[in-house]
Amino acid sequence: MLTLTVACAPYDRVRPLFDGRVALPGIRLVPVPIHSEQSFPRAFTRAEFDVTELSLSSQLIQVSRGQGEYVAIPAFVSRAFRHGCIYLRADAGITDAKGLEGRRIGIPEYQMTLGLWLRGILADDHGVDVNGIAWRTAGTNQAGRRERLPLELPPGMDVRPLPDGATLNQALLDGEIDAILSPTEPLAFAAGDPRVTRLFPDPRAAAMAYHRRTGFHPIMHVMGLRRDIAEKHPGLAGRLYQAFEEARRLGLAEMEADLRHSSLSLMLPFLAEEWAATKALLGADPWTYGLHANRAELEAIARWSHAQHLSRRLLGVEEMFHPETAGS
Repeated sequence: MLTLTVACAPYDRVRPLFDGRVALPGIRLVPVPIHSEQSFPRAFTRAEFDVTELSLSSQLIQVSRGQGEYVAIPAFVSRAFRHGCIYLRADAGITDAKGLEGRRIGIPEYQMTLGLWLRGILADDHGVDVNGIAWRTAGTNQAGRRERLPLELPPGMDVRPLPDGATLNQALLDGEIDAILSPTEPLAFAAGDPRVTRLFPDPRAAAMAYHRRTGFHPIMHVMGLRRDIAEKHPGLAGRLYQAFEEARRLGLAEMEADLRHSSLSLMLPFLAEEWAATKALLGADPWTYGLHANRAELEAIARWSHAQHLSRRLLGVEEMFHPETAGS
């Protein structure tokens, strides 16, 4: 029997695979329920897991370079609207997205998928020259973060780390940077410090408007299978994709069933109303996997990755993923 370690956050859409409700005959899965802050460095530096959650942006970089220990399967286990992740220094004089142009902006890693998405949105929707911004990298609230892969940027692009010991939160307060792009709230913002504000005061409204214009529900992470294992076991990548798809469908059905009970299993009193609003915006199946349903979004991601000098070349959608998932 083939044994595979599977490193992924314990999402509702993955849980049926972790708890055995979804099984692959002849394969023993060993769940490693960790979040991406732990799995990404271990996957990209030493390919520690057989199957793992991957940063989509970092994976595209490696595919474009002909590198990488993993081949992706289009199970998009993490998606997130990121309009609420742009923080400003209140006295920086930035009143709209175009005002970010030419500024010094902090981000944990230039290559991270959040940055890829937000730069794409700023460029496409607001006409911002994102390659002309001075990008400064560091941990948002904890020092020591570094790019997980080396960058290959052209001369003239200004992307560099802040000094050792620096954080984006403190750099913003000290006036060393004008804004932050981060999935984690800067501590000052979380504490209600009036010196830090959001670019989009109503990020939910901004995200909903963006989805209505584009149809995109931003893909952040994919699942990856170690390339050597995929080559040794033909058919495995396709079977894994189907297993993740089945787990996603079960998770969706479980959500719907839970809302039909007279009492809620989660401490969210307006969960039913939020779920109804989500489906009204995103459709009855709001978290799709596969290439067919996500092709336009994946093409935009590939275009941004190349335009932002992350990918060496413009990638086609099919070459981003294992060939066994081409029909998904």
